[in-house]
Amino acid sequence: MTTPLKQRSPPLPKRCSNVATIGLYVDLFRDHARAAAKAVAKAIASSGYTIALCEDQDRELGIGTDGAAIEGAVLLVTIGGDGTLLRAARIAAPHGIPLLGINTGRLGFLTEMDGGTAAFAELPAIVRAGFDIDERTALEVACHGRTHFALNDVVVARTSPHMTPFGIYVDGKEAAHVPADGIVVATPTGSTAYSLSAGGPILSPNLDGFIVTALLPHTLFSRPLVVPTASTIVIAVDEETSGVTLNADGVAVDELRAGERVTVRRYPEAVRFARREPLDFFALLENKLRWNAPVKDR
Repeated sequence: MTTPLKQRSPPLPKRCSNVATIGLYVDLFRDHARAAAKAVAKAIASSGYTIALCEDQDRELGIGTDGAAIEGAVLLVTIGGDGTLLRAARIAAPHGIPLLGINTGRLGFLTEMDGGTAAFAELPAIVRAGFDIDERTALEVACHGRTHFALNDVVVARTSPHMTPFGIYVDGKEAAHVPADGIVVATPTGSTAYSLSAGGPILSPNLDGFIVTALLPHTLFSRPLVVPTASTIVIAVDEETSGVTLNADGVAVDELRAGERVTVRRYPEAVRFARREPLDFFALLENKLRWNAPVKDR
C-alpha cells in the first residue's frame, strides 16, 4: 500500500564523526546539468558531506569523494529532468534511498526543485533538517527469465505496421482481448505520463491501484481498467503476431515473439521521494499540467 507523506527522515548534524554521504545522478547529455552538478557538489562538500556518484558518471565529472558509495547514501539527488529521476529510481529503490530531483529539463513533474543557485545552496540545510518521505509504488515486469523495474509504466507495443491483438489477464482471469497498438500498465505516479496521453485517468499518488490502458484500440468499447496493486497482470501477444517491444519507463528492454507473455506485478520495495514539505498533488497538477486552470490563463 502506498503511504505518502507519513514519514520524516531524521535530521543530520552539519558535521559528525560518521560523515553522511549524498549521492548524485546527473543527465550527462546536457551541459547545463553537468554544470549544475558541479555547483551542487561544491555546496554539499562545503557543508561536510561526502559525495557519491555511479562509477561511470564519476569518471565523466570527477566530483565524487574517494571511497564514497551510492549504496551508503542518505539521499540521492538527481540533476536533469523526469527521465533522469526515473533512471535513478532503479538505483535507489533496492536500497531504500530517498530521491530528490533538481529540474534542469522542461516539465519536471516528478522533481522537487527547479535548478538554480538558490536551490543548490538549500540542499545541505534540507538534509540537516530532515525531509518528508513520500512513498510510491513501482512495477516489476518479468519476461524471458529476467525482471525489469518501472516507476511510471510498463508498455507492450507493436513495432510492425499490422494491428496486433493483445490479451489482458488479471489474477488468472481474462479481462480483455483487444486489437491495439499496445498495452500500458501504469502506477499512480505514471498516471500523469504516457497513460494520461492514452486516455487513462489521473490517480492520486496515495491510491492503491494500477491502470491498464490499450493504446489506440481498434474497437469502440475499450476503456482503461484500474486494478488493485496486489493483482498480477499478464499481457499476451497473439499467436500470429511479430514485432512487439517491451518497454519499462520508456526504455526498450526486450522483444516479444508470437504467443509470448509478460507478467507485471508490484515491485516489492517502495520508491521514496524526499520532499521539503508535504506534496500538494492538485497544486502540482495545476502548475505543471494546467489542470483546472482557466482557458484564458493557459
